[in-house]
Amino acid sequence: MPELPEVETTRRYLAAHLPGARVAAVALHDPRVLERPDPATFAAQLAGATITEVRRRGKYLILDLAPAPPPAPAAAGPAPATRHLVVHRRMTGNLFLREPGAPPDAHTVAVLSLADGRELRLCDLRRLARLWLADAAELAALDRALGPEPLTPAFTPERLAASLTRRRARLKALLLDQRLVAGLGNIYADEALFAASLHPARLAHTLTAEDIARLHTAIRTVLEQGIHNEGTSFRDYRGAVGQPGRNQLLVAVFRRTGQPCPRCGTPIVKTRVGGRGTHYCPQCQR
Repeated sequence: MPELPEVETTRRYLAAHLPGARVAAVALHDPRVLERPDPATFAAQLAGATITEVRRRGKYLILDLAPAPPPAPAAAGPAPATRHLVVHRRMTGNLFLREPGAPPDAHTVAVLSLADGRELRLCDLRRLARLWLADAAELAALDRALGPEPLTPAFTPERLAASLTRRRARLKALLLDQRLVAGLGNIYADEALFAASLHPARLAHTLTAEDIARLHTAIRTVLEQGIHNEGTSFRDYRGAVGQPGRNQLLVAVFRRTGQPCPRCGTPIVKTRVGGRGTHYCPQCQR
């Protein structure tokens, strides 16, 4: 699943190339990816809208939209509401910005055709990605449902401690809870726990202040590394122009079962924590 670094990599490219673009038409090749509203309303509300900003919240990509101007003379009544296109790529979704005349992409489920001839394509092998139009209140509700962004000043060791140290649950499972830390997923949770020398099945309430400080630093470090390397591409993830990430070349434990730990040489072990495949070094992460 694309996690914070993968979504942020896509966001940065789109933020440099999409603002000011006007949506000319919308095509839903698989309506199942649309959460709301209905396909006809979705297409009608998007047509003519201008993309003003591209943002990210956790694993969600958000395109702010200025509505199409009303036909002249303007009808009496309130101005059209500002909308936000929210994209959640889930397991195998990719978002590509293609130049005019680019060949089709496999597994395309939705296309925003832009007035300048470019296309923003949502492609998903497993059809699990979701997109929807949200108003300001719905976007605020999404923001409230998510924990702090781990690369912002709001994510402090004290806030992480408040989320973990009273919980009698396994550490790895809690790190995947988007209400506690927004954007952290399976890959980067494993990498952060290794960097902090913490066992993924350790009960969170047993952590010391020193443990929390190491974990806080490790979360930031592995996410910043992932962004610097444009994400982790083991199979499905690609960036906004189809490029693979490079971070898979630098992971310490994830998907390295049986390979030597880069720190001590002990073979990496795979287990399951909270139903998720989990990789760790049994020597460094006792």
